[in-house]
Amino acid sequence: MTTIVVVGSLNMDLVVHAPRHPLPGETLIGSHFQTFPGGKGANQAVAAARLGARVCMIGRVGIDTFGDTLLAAVQYDGVDTSFVQRDLNTATGVALITLDAHGQNTIVVAPGANMQVSEADVIRAESVLRRADVLLMPLECPLEAVVAATHLARQSGVRVVLNPAPARPLPTELLAQIDYLLPNQLELQVLADGETDLLTAIRRVQQQGVRNILVTLGEEGALLAMGDQTTHVPAFQVPVVDTVAAGDAFAAAFCVALAEGKSPLEAVRWGNAAGALAVTRSGAQPSLPSRFEVMRLLEVRGE
Repeated sequence: MTTIVVVGSLNMDLVVHAPRHPLPGETLIGSHFQTFPGGKGANQAVAAARLGARVCMIGRVGIDTFGDTLLAAVQYDGVDTSFVQRDLNTATGVALITLDAHGQNTIVVAPGANMQVSEADVIRAESVLRRADVLLMPLECPLEAVVAATHLARQSGVRVVLNPAPARPLPTELLAQIDYLLPNQLELQVLADGETDLLTAIRRVQQQGVRNILVTLGEEGALLAMGDQTTHVPAFQVPVVDTVAAGDAFAAAFCVALAEGKSPLEAVRWGNAAGALAVTRSGAQPSLPSRFEVMRLLEVRGE
């Protein structure tokens, strides 16, 4: 069994359904309210576990009810939480999500304990990290933890996959150590100093040191750039209910397939399949598909 280590966030998602997203200064009456276990790190860890990987997570939650619920949720799917610390002084992170009638979302995150994840937390998990097949990281925790995990992984030949979300500029020293960068178009634009042309932005980021870039394009699929070669992989067309965690499902499926020895292109197809299945259901972790569902979709679509 392959091993994925995730360094990242655990948040409680507070979701309000509304006919559309409000304008600045506007108050809207929504329909219903739901809470779901979430956080990009936890979502990616649960998704990878459901896809058949052994998963260990490094992160932090507070000593509160949300923290209890989030730990129980990831543990239910078999994620090893031995290295998820309980923070004495900071509350568990939350995400405020508005979901419109078309399933599109806006998200504001109050990171809480996620921003207390430290280099020491990473070093505490060094033995597990060095034995991993893939290290997967979003950016909802301090950059020092991401850098520390990257250094340890590189020293042991562990492949490093960085999902640069939320978007922020990154040091070239870090980018040069990343095996696969997984941004969406907005995140790529931030890394490329505002460049809006997709191919130009990819080349600009590659010049900063990372050669392999996988850009998620929503309903248009994904674009894989490896060196000078770019390949567009179309999405699976499905009815959209909720786009929350679709990118997390994609990232996890890509990493699991890569860890199992599949080619990068085949791993992208796995990512597209997992992301497509995720948007057909509500919630973050409740929407994440099983390995059987991903395999079945690939088989039905002839892939």
